Amino acid sequence: MSKKRPESEYQKTFAFHFFRWLSGSKDPYLGEVEMHPQKEYQIDPEAALRHEKEHDAILDKVYDPKRNMGMKLFHKLYHATSIIFCLFLIALLLVTISWLPATGTVNRPVNNEVAERYIEKGLEETGAVNIVAGMILDYRAFDTLGESHVLFTATITVLILLRLNKTEKNEAELSDRRFEPKNDAILQLVATFLVPIIIIFGIYVILNGHLGPGGGFSGGAVIGAGLVLYLNAFGFKKTERFFTEKTYKWICFFSLSFYCLAKSYSFYTGANQLHSIIPKGTPGAILSSGLILPLNIAVGLVVACTIYAFYAMFRKGGF
Repeated sequence: MSKKRPESEYQKTFAFHFFRWLSGSKDPYLGEVEMHPQKEYQIDPEAALRHEKEHDAILDKVYDPKRNMGMKLFHKLYHATSIIFCLFLIALLLVTISWLPATGTVNRPVNNEVAERYIEKGLEETGAVNIVAGMILDYRAFDTLGESHVLFTATITVLILLRLNKTEKNEAELSDRRFEPKNDAILQLVATFLVPIIIIFGIYVILNGHLGPGGGFSGGAVIGAGLVLYLNAFGFKKTERFFTEKTYKWICFFSLSFYCLAKSYSFYTGANQLHSIIPKGTPGAILSSGLILPLNIAVGLVVACTIYAFYAMFRKGGF
């Protein structure tokens, strides 16, 4: 068994310096490079006044439409172009409306075979009793995939714009916890009873989406509301025990990846007139409608996480 080195000897070894550099606990330039403090910048009052006069002179010369003929011509051309464009757009819209069929006629675009196909063949082709779920997650599943990615992209954009660094996040968290209802016994007691009921109801709405009213979007919104209520009642410290930024990213990644892979298989088999190995099951049973049930679960997870993520980031810039 090797003998443990004293701390003073270990600090002289290569391993100590290497792991300290690897962890970033020591700045390699601090204390190793000769540095001289810079003198504080002093503003010359005469130079600042001269610069301000030159700036005002340039503004008066360039952006004065009364004296600058180029600017005067540009303003006239800008106003004339705006008026012409508005008149052209109004005329284009009026002509387009005049070509539309009259209200109630049979040959209107809304009276086509698509809606008839959804109603008459929806149960047979999708296996979903809920025609809306069959339309959204089977006939128009590609659009729903785009909507789910729009939610994910919106969350990432908000994360980029509102996310704070570690120092600011710690300060914001300390400031935010002053307003957390730690001593609000009524809110916490109500949330203790309501949050499980809300989340269970959201799960029911998701799992029942192919059988009746509901689905991933509505059920995910219900679960997201339950998470927000739990956060308001018990604070970030308890919520982050089971839901963090990493949790959100992994759930969205797996849900969207599953949606892409599952529907890619359906798109491929459908486009090539191939038989799908995924059974539709018995209409009305919980395990039926092919991929609609698992796709509802994936969409519900993305929506629930997105609602909570929006609230958390707008509240303190992070999870």
